[in-house]
Amino acid sequence: MRVLIVGSLGGQLSTATKIAMDRGAKVAHVDTVEQATSYLRAGRGADLLMVDVSLDIGALIKANELERITVPIVACGVNVRPEAAAGAIRSGAKEFIPLPPEADLIAAVLAAVSDDERPMIARDPAMLQVVEFAERVAPSDASILITGESGVGKEVMARFVHQKSKRASKPFVSVNCAAIPENLLESELFGHEKGAFTGAVARRVGKFEEADGGTLLLDEISEMDARLQAKLLRALQEREIDRVGGAKPVKVNIRVLATSNRDLRKAVQDGTFREDLLFRLNVVNLAVPALRERPVDAIALAQHFIKKYSAANGVDARPLSEAAKAQISSREWPGNVRELENAMHRAVLLASGAEISPDAIRMPDGSTFSSAGASGGVARQAAEAAEALQNMVGRTVAEVEQDLILDTLDHCIGNRTHAANILGISIRTLRNKLKLYSDQGVPIPGPGETRAAAG
Repeated sequence: MRVLIVGSLGGQLSTATKIAMDRGAKVAHVDTVEQATSYLRAGRGADLLMVDVSLDIGALIKANELERITVPIVACGVNVRPEAAAGAIRSGAKEFIPLPPEADLIAAVLAAVSDDERPMIARDPAMLQVVEFAERVAPSDASILITGESGVGKEVMARFVHQKSKRASKPFVSVNCAAIPENLLESELFGHEKGAFTGAVARRVGKFEEADGGTLLLDEISEMDARLQAKLLRALQEREIDRVGGAKPVKVNIRVLATSNRDLRKAVQDGTFREDLLFRLNVVNLAVPALRERPVDAIALAQHFIKKYSAANGVDARPLSEAAKAQISSREWPGNVRELENAMHRAVLLASGAEISPDAIRMPDGSTFSSAGASGGVARQAAEAAEALQNMVGRTVAEVEQDLILDTLDHCIGNRTHAANILGISIRTLRNKLKLYSDQGVPIPGPGETRAAAG
């Protein structure tokens, strides 16, 4: 983990640095918010900023946003008034740490804010086979395509490959190709020179250069447009990139991993993905099985998430009851590990008694999960389907489509990629639909939310 400390931290700089380094972080330091943005713009990279609360945190966040740099910020200070700490949070800081720092507190914040604690948990034979294969190919420099349904843990697998590779001491840089608009993705990947376009106020190093010596993960590679695919192919073949507006190529030394929850061979047949790029990326394929195909992992992961969220919420970690384990291992989990994690977070908050029972494992709307063999389940589902069909009569296709999209987004707790996968549409199509609904005044759930929270 890379930590950038900004400011003097009220004279506690050396202490905070030592604690962070003892926890495995690589620490750098700058004095001002302007230097912080310049540091990040230059591609040195950081996973977390620890910023002196006396500095203008709001200005730092605004400057970073103009450069499309997103790094979580933790404010720090000595003898800080409560209103000053609250002001830092309102300005955009994720947390406030009082100084002198406590080692356990910094460790907890590093883990919680950076979300860097995503261990590879594999107990099921189906997953152990994939992990063993990943360990064998990790030391090479071969490009790897990691495939699987949305939420199965493709990025966790990518980080695992990086940690087992000879590049483990170098940066791991991830880019979500679906989350960045087409017109900005080229600059995000390859960087730009000052004046290359409106708003390019200074040279910006892209993710390829930021990952130099390490690993670059191209998440949801299927969402990249054809023109950019051609530029990516050249970068992979020649091991050099062209900044937007640049006069000469820049050599890079990286290993590229890519993920997709779509069938890229079908995308090639449809003409939306280059076959030569697929060959270049798919030197090795790691297919991560769905959670329903590894029920042993479901229990192990559930126990991990219970421990994680119990600690985060300051409550004792209760064990799962046998009935709850049976329910977890028998459920299909259409949202895979991501859905399981959210369910266990809710269970930690809702559980009462000595164990986590099935009643605590609920859907986002508060309803309990139905077991596959519940009495009357099939009849109830048939009645619900008939009622839903009857409710569609007399409505326009657009109205039904809007309900379907928003209901699916609720089911996915605001996760756009997962919803798009279930709906069978691209993430860009989904974003366009949601923007249309938002412009019409319809409440749209944000990531981690349902419409009840958005409204």
